[in-house]
Amino acid sequence: MQFLMQLKIYSATLVFLMLVSGTIVATSVSASEINSVRLSQKQDTTRIVFDINGTISYKVFTLDNPKRLVIDIANVPKKPSIAHLKLKDSPISEIRIAHRNKKDLRIVLVLKKAITNKHFTLKANEKYSNRLVVDLFDKNPGTSRSVEEIVKQSDRKIVIAIDAGHGGIDPGALGPNRMREKIVVLQISKRLENLFDKDPNYEGVLVRKGDYFLAHRKRTQIARDNKADFFVSIHADAFTDPRANGASVYALSNKGATSEAARFLAKKQNNADLIGGATALNLDNKDEMLAGVLLDLSMTATMSTSLEAGKQVLKQMGSVARLHKKKVEQAGFLVLKSPDIPSLLIETGFISNPKEARKLSSGNYQQRMAKAIYNGLDQYYSEHPPEGTLLAKVMSGKPLHYIVARGDTLSEISAQYKISMTKIMRYNKMSSSKIRVGQVIAIPGR
Repeated sequence: MQFLMQLKIYSATLVFLMLVSGTIVATSVSASEINSVRLSQKQDTTRIVFDINGTISYKVFTLDNPKRLVIDIANVPKKPSIAHLKLKDSPISEIRIAHRNKKDLRIVLVLKKAITNKHFTLKANEKYSNRLVVDLFDKNPGTSRSVEEIVKQSDRKIVIAIDAGHGGIDPGALGPNRMREKIVVLQISKRLENLFDKDPNYEGVLVRKGDYFLAHRKRTQIARDNKADFFVSIHADAFTDPRANGASVYALSNKGATSEAARFLAKKQNNADLIGGATALNLDNKDEMLAGVLLDLSMTATMSTSLEAGKQVLKQMGSVARLHKKKVEQAGFLVLKSPDIPSLLIETGFISNPKEARKLSSGNYQQRMAKAIYNGLDQYYSEHPPEGTLLAKVMSGKPLHYIVARGDTLSEISAQYKISMTKIMRYNKMSSSKIRVGQVIAIPGR
């Protein structure tokens, strides 16, 4: 018993000393290889990720005059390539790499300004090998941002990620005359993207741009990489009985949210690249209880937004198609299980129903369906504009300023901003609807 107690004390002391010194000692000291180096940036944070084959012992410390961050990694005989790294907008002016003792690698980041840092290792997962992650934080975040950057951020567009279901080796449901779900839903998705892109308040992002397969989690990752505000997955239903018909809208179920939260918590370290990088939800270095609370709050808010937006979309779809269900349904679809992005899965109709299949293959019907989905989401965001977006500025009543380009007409500008020509003319004290290239027109808030 006394031996076990001494062993525990010794182990705890060793861990404490390693943390204080900033050194993580791996279980193996055999030679390792850095396969690649990645650099990404988010606002005032720069992340450098070293993808490693094997396990490492490393140490991180800072030096002054000039300011440098030094990363020493033991027993790495080969220098990694860093020529592809873009340092222009980062706090790093130069990266130098050299060997010490002919086998230990020293990586020196020459810094443009004072920073703080955080570093940790991640075990291999289904996507990445073992990793060493080094985060650099501005000591005075935001002070160096230009006026243009601040204005741009405050007038950003709402990003809608549009996911055409299935693709490639996965054709989805099959309809009459070799009609394939993967083709129909991609056509509808492209029409939907075009509608959002035409609206100055939105940006549409196609998750799948062609006929190829994407895993479910890759789809949500693409949405996350594009900083999507909303994720909508387009499908066409099928059933053994060809009489089944109608469109449906699904949000994530409570059970599905609970299971996904458990998965994230169980693998939060391995998912640091996923939820610690491009999103506001960051579980890095949070104890299990706090991480669980944060994740639960995020999932609850996400599901609430999904359901509210789903009601608007379903209402609009009801003017185009017969509805299979009169309310937003909930299910544990994997593609909806993103804790930080509100998501909907939309069944545009039954491709197994000959009558609905004919409609779904019609360009006119596809456009009407896309317009209904667009109208539903636009209605939701018009009532709940995200802070810092162009739409929030429009809805606040503050005027926007539009510079007339060649080919513009006042009627098109009116339709684009959903403001009547009469209101625009009265606001700008215009005596006629004629406009000229270069003219600045104030667009009144709604």
